[in-house]
Amino acid sequence: MKIVLISTYELGRQPFGLASPAAILRARGHEVVTLDTAAEPARAEPLRDAGLVAFFLPMHTATRLAVPLIGKVRALNPKARICCYGLYAVLSAEFLRTLGAGAILGGEYETGLLRLASGEDPGVPDPPGRTEFLTPDRSGLPPLDRYAKLAIAGGERITGYTESSRGCKHSCRHCPVVPVYRGTFRAVPAAVVLADIRRQVEAGAQHITFGDPDFFNGPAHALRIVEALSREFPAVTYDVTIKIEHLLRHRDALPVLARTGCVLITSAVESVDDAVLARLDKGHTRADFKRAVELCRANGLALSPTFIPFTPWTTRESYCELLRVLAKLDLVENVSPVQLALRLLIPAGSLLSELEEIRGVMQPFDPAALVHRWSHPDPAMDRLADDALRLVAAAGSRKHSRTATFRQLWELAAGSPPDFHLPARTTIPYLTEPWYC
Repeated sequence: MKIVLISTYELGRQPFGLASPAAILRARGHEVVTLDTAAEPARAEPLRDAGLVAFFLPMHTATRLAVPLIGKVRALNPKARICCYGLYAVLSAEFLRTLGAGAILGGEYETGLLRLASGEDPGVPDPPGRTEFLTPDRSGLPPLDRYAKLAIAGGERITGYTESSRGCKHSCRHCPVVPVYRGTFRAVPAAVVLADIRRQVEAGAQHITFGDPDFFNGPAHALRIVEALSREFPAVTYDVTIKIEHLLRHRDALPVLARTGCVLITSAVESVDDAVLARLDKGHTRADFKRAVELCRANGLALSPTFIPFTPWTTRESYCELLRVLAKLDLVENVSPVQLALRLLIPAGSLLSELEEIRGVMQPFDPAALVHRWSHPDPAMDRLADDALRLVAAAGSRKHSRTATFRQLWELAAGSPPDFHLPARTTIPYLTEPWYC
């Protein structure tokens, strides 16, 4: 069967969600074409005679971008079977079916795609059983230098992307991983991960992003991989995503990360308000966050915290307190400005709906936005959120520094900011794609 796999957006990365199933499908004799519309035009030719067209939807932005393309594919090739797979395929399943998606697959999508290609019913959205991973096949995708890079002192590094595990042990209420994996995670064999890295280094990668929802869900597995990476490619750096509570629990592993080439750790802090953190079931406190910052600095690791600053519980004072904490901890240049302007997303099926306070502000599902819209009890906070997002977008288009944008946000929320003494931007590594949802 001819199969077209389409990715519309994956945070500026070369899509693992195309390369991994492509390897398995090609190994079974299927003709596979991969299209990454974030880096190349959506070519019509391979779609005309495809028997299966599958859209990879790992996040909200990818799903919104896929919606018009699904309609175009149906018009171009009415006989093709349409499949949507990935975390947000499951969360948006009901709506995607109205667009013509005949199959919805969740986290272990390789197994389901193989069943579809073989003419079988893939069954439930997240097929049972474990995926038999093969080394991802990235042939046919745009070259790595077309994607986001690591900016670091001395220039930029071409960046590859891989995953050493899927799912997560934890149950943060706002996280799209939780409804799909329900507290479980699955390790990708180390040999497969290292072979994937090896091929990307041969293709020019100088830095690797590990896209695991949490790199320390299986710390022993993770450390074995980075030790092997460091031995084989000592000049290659990498970055990871780790929960605050895991940074504290596995603090003895932080020197290993630093020694093996880790230059950046992303952590979904979300808030510095303990009451909000409890509602989100984040598993850490404001004090834990501060301690994690200290531990990372002591080990020479840059911490890049991400936030959801605008929630139904945010007040002007709590927003200003977030800005004060970032300034006090010298983290202004570690935080992408868009992280100070994001609103809480409530997708279909979100565990946030368990909270009575959320149900009280949540509106019916909006198919155009692919979320349940919500309004803050104080309309002035909605205006502040809108103004903050417009400010960040304008600052980005003018290439303002993070410090300059931070000062503008402070002025927007609280008037003239104090005189911050911040580190030079070039000392803090960051990925050139700033979005995170």
